[in-house]
Amino acid sequence: MKNKLFVLGTLAIALLGVIAFTTKDADAYRGDYTQVGPNHTAQRETEMEKVFENKDYDAWVALMTQDGRRPGVVDRISKENFAKFVEAKELAEQGDTEGAEKIRLELGLGQGERKGDGNGQGRGRMARDGSSTL
Repeated sequence: MKNKLFVLGTLAIALLGVIAFTTKDADAYRGDYTQVGPNHTAQRETEMEKVFENKDYDAWVALMTQDGRRPGVVDRISKENFAKFVEAKELAEQGDTEGAEKIRLELGLGQGERKGDGNGQGRGRMARDGSSTL
């Protein structure tokens, strides 16, 4: 009996460890400018840097949607506000994350806000303090 409990306990701890180490990288980039996302590659980074350097909105949209996905950021960033989006990225790279976050909030990209239909996860927006804004 003690052996079974020991084995089950060890398996549970191992499973928790695997979960902790595999989700950290995928979730860490959200809102943290120092982390890369799960789709990061050196080639994509080089292409994105060129896009931002040239402030090329159309090339940015093409890169963001090249694999058939359409991340929500593409729906919020237009040709008209792309320069502000680039400015936020540049501020973040310079270490001014507060300035970058201010611009991101103006663009509707603030972390902690839930907009849209949530793909079946409820509707409405959540404010930063967790209260509903409906």
